[in-house]
Amino acid sequence: MADRAVGIPFAKEGIPFIVAPAGVTLLTGWLGWPVVAVLGAVATLFSAWFFRNPARVVPQGQNLIVAPGDGKVIAIEEEFEPRYLKERSIRLTIFLNVFNVHINRMPCDGVIEDVQYQPGQFMVASKPEATLRNEQNAVMIKTPQGIKVLCVQVAGLIARRIVSWVSPRDQAIRGERFGLIRFGSRMDTFLPIGSKVRVAIGDRVKGGETIVGELP
Repeated sequence: MADRAVGIPFAKEGIPFIVAPAGVTLLTGWLGWPVVAVLGAVATLFSAWFFRNPARVVPQGQNLIVAPGDGKVIAIEEEFEPRYLKERSIRLTIFLNVFNVHINRMPCDGVIEDVQYQPGQFMVASKPEATLRNEQNAVMIKTPQGIKVLCVQVAGLIARRIVSWVSPRDQAIRGERFGLIRFGSRMDTFLPIGSKVRVAIGDRVKGGETIVGELP
């Protein structure tokens, strides 16, 4: 899997959201409409901030799991995952608000076994039922040791567009960018029972950089 967003300050999918209000700002400034121009400038800055694409220092070490997204850890639950893994797993949920970086990153090394998109609702992403009901995209990764790790992009109340850049049989490299979710969302990572969780509920994490767990 090629990390297609290296060296680009903004996600490519965000460029229309940056250019459009910037054009409005320039046009209304030229026409002498200061209020509209200021609003356009604010929208331009917000869009540029939302779609920012920062570099990250990816930790090295066998069996480490890094956060797939920026945000706040809101759940660490042991539960049965009925759709993809079909076994009990540890679900670690990260909530991304509109001010977080929304580029998503691979939690571990391996091979992508499957990618499945599921249409759904747009409930508030922090609600537990959003795990099954909201629009989402599931990426199944098999590590070199044969362990399966499931990473799910879940849309939220405002997010209406999940973007994924990967396909089955792609190589997964820990910390590499693999997609994004527009305007508020969550990331669910399912780890096998016996994994060591290295974060707690309420912790704030950085995608591709914060170690959230260690595989058994």
